[in-house]
Amino acid sequence: MIIRGGTVVTVRGVEKADIEIAGDQIAAVGQNLPDDGEEIDASGIHIFPGGVDSHVHLNEPGRTAWEDIAHGSAALAAGGYTSFIDMPLNNLPVTTDVEAFDLKLDAMKRSSIVDFGLWGGLVPGNLDQLEPLVKRGVMGFKAFMCPSGIEEFPASDFDTLLYGMRRIQELDSILLVHAESSMLTEMLSTQAVAAGRHSARDFIASRPDGAELEAISLVCALAVDTHCRVHVVHVSTGEGAQWLADSEGHGVDVSGETCPHYLLYTESDLERLGGLGKCAPPFRTARDRDDLWQRLAEGSLKIVVSDHSPSTLDLKQGDDFFKLWGGISGCQSTRQLLLAHAAERGVDLPTVAAVTATNVARRFGLAQKGDVAAGFDADLWLVDLSQEGIVRREDLLYRNPFSAHEGQPIRGRTVRTLVRGKTVFADGKPATTRPGRFLRPLRGEAPPR
Repeated sequence: MIIRGGTVVTVRGVEKADIEIAGDQIAAVGQNLPDDGEEIDASGIHIFPGGVDSHVHLNEPGRTAWEDIAHGSAALAAGGYTSFIDMPLNNLPVTTDVEAFDLKLDAMKRSSIVDFGLWGGLVPGNLDQLEPLVKRGVMGFKAFMCPSGIEEFPASDFDTLLYGMRRIQELDSILLVHAESSMLTEMLSTQAVAAGRHSARDFIASRPDGAELEAISLVCALAVDTHCRVHVVHVSTGEGAQWLADSEGHGVDVSGETCPHYLLYTESDLERLGGLGKCAPPFRTARDRDDLWQRLAEGSLKIVVSDHSPSTLDLKQGDDFFKLWGGISGCQSTRQLLLAHAAERGVDLPTVAAVTATNVARRFGLAQKGDVAAGFDADLWLVDLSQEGIVRREDLLYRNPFSAHEGQPIRGRTVRTLVRGKTVFADGKPATTRPGRFLRPLRGEAPPR
């Protein structure tokens, strides 16, 4: 296959080029490549590396009424994503042992139209499962430093973090952490509920930015002690991002990510959005939002993911923000939302490719993903950047098609998404086949940074 005459976007820049695909992989990228087989005319089209979303909750098995793999992977393909890594909750059973891992892997193989990896969980009492899960092929492990909201996935106390990180380092794996101080969030939440305060502002006040900073500082200190690779999920504050950048600058193997909702919304938006906008950490200040954009532009914040955490609509309705389900559906629109605001925020197209694909693949050891170059998987997003619009409920492919992002401006219409050379989304429709493949991380050496 030859993709002819497109504008190729990579971390190295933007250039007109043809792309030759042989089997599953890219064979060559250059101008005027010789004809050989099927040809796709990409004139006027930009071609990005297929996106890698390392933070999604597809909830199958167990909570498929919230989201399932077929709908979730179709939504990812519609948004230009060709790989994802699924979190160990909110499915049932949670992915904290090999039996649960095997159940989830079987479900993924049956239903995903894009490639996928699986995170395992670190929880109190499952240290003996870490090595078997690594042998099964988990990408790494997720831990909560505060209650997760799911009873079956308890928070990790200090001992679990310390000994878990030591073991994860020995296994050449990586730990992901939800970094909010359990002491602060539980104390403030308990006080608010006891006083009958349950508004959006009360919920935000119960999870202050100090809770994130305290947790990030602790996990960075443990990373120094254990030499464990650490990644902090959904960083919401500029100070949190600064702490991670400073730690990395001092040789700590730590990274972080943010999400579109922290780049788009501030505290006042939660009152407007209601339950649709509840998430943890909550929306922050305009200063935090602007700081995160600046860090993306300068390259110190390197990853943007969706944290797609769907539910049924009834769980997002009500006046008591402490009882509403916390999570935002967003994996279909991440790249288009970024592109709509990128230029005004000083974020160029190569940076969009980096933070949504290349940097993610490198950090988590997906050696053949995230780039448009010879030898990489032929994972490609063909997008017409001349097209602009808004997020519309009728376009969403989620099992429960609603989102806090409805009405937000987006840029780019997906023309075609290819996974290893196979079309998984075109003409506004996902593929009916299920070509998704299980991804294992590179081990034996640190993933390239």
